[in-house]
Amino acid sequence: MPTEVKRREIDALVEKASASGAVYVVEYRGLTVSKATNVRKLIRAAGGEMKVTKNTLMRIALRESGKPTADGIDEGPNAYVFAYGDVAAVAKALRDFAKEKGNEALVIKGGIMGTKQLSKDQVMALADLPSRDVLLAQLLGVMNGPIRGFVTVLSGPARGLVTALSAIREQKEKAA
Repeated sequence: MPTEVKRREIDALVEKASASGAVYVVEYRGLTVSKATNVRKLIRAAGGEMKVTKNTLMRIALRESGKPTADGIDEGPNAYVFAYGDVAAVAKALRDFAKEKGNEALVIKGGIMGTKQLSKDQVMALADLPSRDVLLAQLLGVMNGPIRGFVTVLSGPARGLVTALSAIREQKEKAA
């Protein structure tokens, strides 16, 4: 049975896990304090939060929040990144930070999204997705394509009539 302090921490983690769309597991061993601060700022700007906690407490919190545990990727000193808004933006912030020279100490191990555990490759694929706004704009463009074509087809005869009437008017003006 967890102590009162651990119980409060588990409850806070359950709340964070329930509110997040994804939880990423990263290893932070070897990061300096300034680099850890920088990655936290990037994650916060992307709509997430990074929390260092004991793996056992996080397993309990994930189980209580209805999410699968991060089996196999939650060994060693880990930080858990909660993505509250755009899950791809938070994954992108993690990937971009880890790619920078000198930040190799931040290792993305995987994550949990919905009821599925994600591998490192799946998190990287998620990071490669365009942002939510870009995806919505692309969807809207695809949806507007057929409508735009239909309007063009419908306006064709009217445009042809106007062109013909204009040509007749010009001929009559020249003849007059």
